[in-house]
Amino acid sequence: MPEEKLIAEQTHIRCKTIIEVLGKPMGHVEDSIRDYVEKIKKDSELIVMNADFSEAAEKKGLWAVFVELDMVVKGIQKLIGFCFDYMPSSIEITKPEEFAVKKSTVENFINDLQARLHNVDMVVKRQKNENTFLKKNLVKAVSNTILLSLATGGMTMENLSRATGIAEKELKVFLDDLIREDKIKKEDDMYSLVKN
Repeated sequence: MPEEKLIAEQTHIRCKTIIEVLGKPMGHVEDSIRDYVEKIKKDSELIVMNADFSEAAEKKGLWAVFVELDMVVKGIQKLIGFCFDYMPSSIEITKPEEFAVKKSTVENFINDLQARLHNVDMVVKRQKNENTFLKKNLVKAVSNTILLSLATGGMTMENLSRATGIAEKELKVFLDDLIREDKIKKEDDMYSLVKN
């Protein structure tokens, strides 16, 4: 039978895909990618024909491993869902060569994409707010630690570093801020509280 345009919703799609995992320790990364593939295999609309795992490789202190999957996916919507759910780094469709796509398939794809993008945007905004809150409170905590350390008397940068557990280079940023806020002063190499 000559290959003709197939309805995308009903077509079994043969594809090759690569999924990567990065992290540490090495054993955890290797276990994670194998667990990921087992999860994919449990989906009745994703048929894994072959899974070719790479050896773990170290990259800048982290371990990277990937798997190349040869798969059959039941329909274009499932393939799109697979991409959203499993975030493969690449997809190569080997069969069929062409699809006939209904308008509703394109609309569903765009609406699903928009819903997922809105969800990602919400997560990013929430994370940004949490990070801002944590940063603000961390600055307060470090500043209070410095002020408490200086409550017993003047200290050098080296002594403050030992008392707070903060490296001198990072500590200088907080000390400069406290001087600008007129909470501490520096005379010679000694830092002390400003008396009110």
